[in-house]
Amino acid sequence: MTKGIIIKNAYATALLDAKNTVLKDASVLIEGREIKKIYTKEETAEIEKLAAGGEYKVIDGAHNLVLPGFVNTHHHFYQILTRNIPKMQDEKLFDWLVDLYDIWALLDEEWVHYSTLAAMGELALTGCTATTDHHYVFPKGGQHFIDTQFKAAEQIGLRFHATRGSMSRSKKDGGLPPDSVVQTEEEIMQDCERLINKYHDASKHSMRKIALAPCSPFSVTPKLLEETAKFARAKKVKMHTHLCETSDEDDYCLKTYKLRPIDFMESVGWLGADVWFAHSIYVNEKEIERMGKTGTGVAHCPSSNLRLGSGIAPVPKMLECGVPVGIAVDGSASNDSSDMLGELRMAMLVHRVGTGVSSMPASNVFKMGCQHGAKILDFNTSGEIAPGMAADIIIYDLDSIGYVGALHDPLSSILFAGFNHRVNYNITNGKIIVEKGVLKTADERTIVENGNRIAERIVDRKKYIDIR
Repeated sequence: MTKGIIIKNAYATALLDAKNTVLKDASVLIEGREIKKIYTKEETAEIEKLAAGGEYKVIDGAHNLVLPGFVNTHHHFYQILTRNIPKMQDEKLFDWLVDLYDIWALLDEEWVHYSTLAAMGELALTGCTATTDHHYVFPKGGQHFIDTQFKAAEQIGLRFHATRGSMSRSKKDGGLPPDSVVQTEEEIMQDCERLINKYHDASKHSMRKIALAPCSPFSVTPKLLEETAKFARAKKVKMHTHLCETSDEDDYCLKTYKLRPIDFMESVGWLGADVWFAHSIYVNEKEIERMGKTGTGVAHCPSSNLRLGSGIAPVPKMLECGVPVGIAVDGSASNDSSDMLGELRMAMLVHRVGTGVSSMPASNVFKMGCQHGAKILDFNTSGEIAPGMAADIIIYDLDSIGYVGALHDPLSSILFAGFNHRVNYNITNGKIIVEKGVLKTADERTIVENGNRIAERIVDRKKYIDIR
């Protein structure tokens, strides 16, 4: 058994530290779950001697970019089997949700298992080392869906901050989902406590955490939001929900609560460093300033927001005001991809149209995709390459036609150039889970075949696809 891993003489190593340091011909020593030491070019002889001893697995870093793994701050794994359905391709959020709830009501353990493997596999292959998932659909028989996700996450090998989602208001109560996928508030809170007690790990380099995550202001009651906040803080876990995704939500909160969404969430105890919101498109400058002062985080989902025509979040202003903003692929039925590097690239490009060409430099995108995401998900030893940090490292091979002429800036080359978003290596928690572009912890072919089989079973082909 080896003592660890040596990434030797990398073409470029981006530490993503405060100085945005990029080292040429450096090496990284990993022992166990941690980064032990970074060897500069001047220390090549020392690392060569260590590599020759046979105690470490050695990865040749020539032609490769080494950087911290990306952190995905919002997702819905189960949706991966309902992506790209023709009927839903051109719908806005509320119509899209109403149509899909009828399919999601069929959720079962097999669906959750293979969708989690597929989503996490795609994330791992495109540079993600830590992720969350917002699972809020619990039809009868689905009491252990989060448990199923943790088993799949352990197999793939990603850090996993699961959020125990919830919906308590169905159509009959003025909400969007059918009765079959909502739960009583007592059922929700009991399961939240069970999952925290069973899975939440607050230790250094933790691989699994739990957050509490009512779906949205229009799918739960104010009472549930208040109780969730009190309980989460008593248990010292984080809170998450969708907020300010569309103007329809803004109208709903004003009509129902006589408050804008941010004001409403503050009234039920939902601002603070232990809270992060998905989307946050329809927020004004004063609300952004309040979020910055309270440390309230945001999961920025640019592809999903464009796909559903929801809008562009004012992220440059958020960063200016000190809001922790992470990058997120969002549900695979509203993005149709779990491509983590692709999401970083989209985050860079969309604001150049929305705000101005200089409003989103590559350096800000990497900070959001790594350090900010790690902070939001409370994986505080991820997001940077430094001694003592978690061994969460990704490696991209730059020796291909997609990077010809782009290596003037090796780090930003993976955002501006390239055509293959697959990593060469993904090392998470000191374990190689992707090697030479191949997922090592699960059989990709098995995931593909079973995922497609289930997808065909659950979707009514005549109703949603119009096969003639």
